[in-house]
Amino acid sequence: MSAFWSTATQWEMLLPLLLATALTTVIGLEREAGAKSAGLRTHTLVGVGSAVFMLVSKYGFFDMLGADHVALDPSRIAAQIVSGIGFIGGGLIFVRKDAVRGLTTAATVWLAAAVGMACGAGLPVLALAATAGHFLVTRGFPPLARATHRRRREPPTLRLSYTDGRGVLRTVLTVCTERGFTVQGLEIDRESVTDDGQRVAAVTLNLAGRGDLTALAGDVAEMAGVRSTATGRDEAPDE
Repeated sequence: MSAFWSTATQWEMLLPLLLATALTTVIGLEREAGAKSAGLRTHTLVGVGSAVFMLVSKYGFFDMLGADHVALDPSRIAAQIVSGIGFIGGGLIFVRKDAVRGLTTAATVWLAAAVGMACGAGLPVLALAATAGHFLVTRGFPPLARATHRRRREPPTLRLSYTDGRGVLRTVLTVCTERGFTVQGLEIDRESVTDDGQRVAAVTLNLAGRGDLTALAGDVAEMAGVRSTATGRDEAPDE
């Protein structure tokens, strides 16, 4: 064997590399069809690169095994692949108007790297199963998620407008707690000033609990300083 080669089995390594190329190309095509930010080229390159790194990690140092005082850990490059993919995935995730986008695409890039690693590690059955799992999740789960969303009960929501500066909101929060609700979040919808100079605030309270929401809205509506109440996000408060 030439000193230029660390192992004489290089041609055999093309098979796992070709398998990684084929499987991650299929994943990339599915993403490309969905017009995702990371498509065919990204997923294929990530998968092929991961497979190459794994092959280098396993076989790239065969010529060093006979040297004295040399200890090799074939898993160390694999660990670095997992860390490195995080940088690519992080670049695909962004926040727009408080909504996180790109999480699924980043996850599929991560999966493509895993498929490539499995091919490079000599685990073709695992690579095939992971690819099949990708299609099961990306194509089979959205209808299931939509069906689950339709069956899910909307969380209780209380909308109200009140005269600001009188401690009304603090009293409303206390009443919510007394009626068996926990305030999970508060959104300020708008603030305005009436003709007589009074400041009016409109807020939405996101609640959690098993209390009577209609009764709570009625109690809040009778409080001094409260101008209107409504339950749910699509209903306008009754002035």
